[in-house]
Amino acid sequence: MATTEFPHPAKAPAPVPCLVFRIARSTPATVRDLRHLARHTAQQWAIPEGPCHSLALVVSELVTNVVLHSTSPDVALLITFDNFALTVEVIDNGQRLEDDAGFSAMEQHASFGRGLDLVRACTDWHTIQRTTAGTRVTAHIPVTSREPGRLPQTGA
Repeated sequence: MATTEFPHPAKAPAPVPCLVFRIARSTPATVRDLRHLARHTAQQWAIPEGPCHSLALVVSELVTNVVLHSTSPDVALLITFDNFALTVEVIDNGQRLEDDAGFSAMEQHASFGRGLDLVRACTDWHTIQRTTAGTRVTAHIPVTSREPGRLPQTGA
């Protein structure tokens, strides 16, 4: 009677940390460019559509805030994925043009100014750190799973 040896199943590879970092001029066109970068990156990392859309919206809103409400000439974007969640950081080195408490009642009913409300709705948490050197906003977007059979690609 012949015996057949079966190979041991291969161990699953360790999760690959995914990261993309970009510095760009603080212009209206940069909002579009960084939103597209975020979406493309998430697709390359096999992020499901829901969190992919949330990522694009969060990046768009946070970069828009830098362009409209800061004196920063540049904006930095850092996106990381740890196999469970996306973390977005948007960093500027400018000063805010107006204070949060300075919005009048009429401005509160304007058709703009809902960026952080959208960020809050798309994330499970976010932080805002303001210093004399600028502002850093960090947002955390949960990702329940990846598309089956796809591994992340590095170097977005």
